[in-house]
Amino acid sequence: MSESINASGVRTLPSTDRGFFGHPNGLSTLFFTEMWERFSYYGMRAILTLYMTKSLVEGGLGFDERYASVIYATYVSSVWYLPLIGGWLADKVFGARRAVLIGGIIIACGHYSMAINSHLTFYLGLILIACGTGLLKPNISAMVGQLYSEEDKRRDAGFSIFYMGINLGAFLSPIVVGFLAQSNWFRNLISSMGFNPNSSWHWGFGAAGVGMTLGLIQYVLGRKRLGGIGEKLEETRPVQAPGMDYLTIVLAVVGGTVGALVGFKWGDAGVLSALFPTVVGFFAGYLIGTTRHLNGEELKRVLVIFILFLFSILFWMTYEQAGSSLTLFADRLTRTTLFGWQYPSSWFQSVPAIFVIILAPIIGAVWQKLGNRQPSSPGKFTIGLFFAGIAFVVVAFASTLTGAGRVSPMWLVLVYFLQTIGELCLSPVGLSTVTKLSPARMVGLMLGVWFLSISIGSYIAGLTTRLFEGNDPSVLTRAFGIFAGITLLAAAILAVLTPLIKRITPRAA
Repeated sequence: MSESINASGVRTLPSTDRGFFGHPNGLSTLFFTEMWERFSYYGMRAILTLYMTKSLVEGGLGFDERYASVIYATYVSSVWYLPLIGGWLADKVFGARRAVLIGGIIIACGHYSMAINSHLTFYLGLILIACGTGLLKPNISAMVGQLYSEEDKRRDAGFSIFYMGINLGAFLSPIVVGFLAQSNWFRNLISSMGFNPNSSWHWGFGAAGVGMTLGLIQYVLGRKRLGGIGEKLEETRPVQAPGMDYLTIVLAVVGGTVGALVGFKWGDAGVLSALFPTVVGFFAGYLIGTTRHLNGEELKRVLVIFILFLFSILFWMTYEQAGSSLTLFADRLTRTTLFGWQYPSSWFQSVPAIFVIILAPIIGAVWQKLGNRQPSSPGKFTIGLFFAGIAFVVVAFASTLTGAGRVSPMWLVLVYFLQTIGELCLSPVGLSTVTKLSPARMVGLMLGVWFLSISIGSYIAGLTTRLFEGNDPSVLTRAFGIFAGITLLAAAILAVLTPLIKRITPRAA
């Protein structure tokens, strides 16, 4: 297979390679690898909070909601900041192709570790999955980009196909993993085979591992389709290392130390509570040290990124509650029977993926139809925040009805529908806006800022599991209402700021 080297020194495949629906054959390999990786991730996530909070009699770990919330928050947030390290390791050590393979192996080992019923293997599994995702996630996306030359018009469509693979895995996995973990039929089946029916949770975790293993097998078998894509290139000329910026290093260390102290002081899980604040503090100190070198125009553009960074945190703070508070709302307060048949509560987590698959082309067509009349980037952020806020108005209202018993599943379906509209308005433009606004020498760092916003939002969302201590509907109504109010207020503030942002960055906004 012939290849070329683009201006950035990266191998690309020729435009004549059209073996996968008019796209390079290598896209099929990456499509199915990512599909199975997302199958394993979302499948495990669908039952993680439930497994931690179920009693020992029910086969769970029996953690209280407060402690479970810290574990979940630390885990999901790490999935978003570890790719910063994984991308660096691929660039400097492994190359993207090998990083994806190593990451996938580590992820599979993590899921299989969680298939063993012990506290040690549970914690080990979470660590392995987070670290493996940090290696795989950024580098497989980079390889998709390398399939196309810079002039290849198929690039955007290729990423759209790849994105469908993500959502196909996210749709299928809660159905399969949730069925194995929660269904009475499967529990009775394994009981008849001599297994403890409470071990069904670990069959679910094991299924997630099987999914990742299938992804690895086809990745290895399909490696020839990739040509030389993702291989680490040798430096063609020596690169002069930049001088050491000692002040930036000091600020990063101080920031990390402050974050650790805050975590220990205000957290209730010791070292676990201090881990994420330490990471955020370190990164914040590093950013302060780095941005002091910017000139006036660059500083204004980076300031806009930081403004959007804050609003991005607020969006993901609500959206990522799908795996925490909304999971427990589905399990404890929502009817999960259909014509007398009880289905697993974890199946609700397939709903967002269904809506993404249905709504993504529709919303894309709307923007294309509007052309120059479509909202600006901050305008789309505002729309995303608005729908996220309305979604929590809905769940806050639904929680007022739980005093009379479990509520209709359509309330959660409506919540996920509104959230998905918000996601499709905000998420796709986030990375694009950051790359357009960032100074050329800081694009990678500013993309790290974007991922850190998702990480912080996910951490806050993870902590919301503790809202269910006592299952008091009035507490839930008040908490969900607060989230709705904060998000809607943020949408209103951003709407007011949008004209200013457009004046500061007229081309990018």
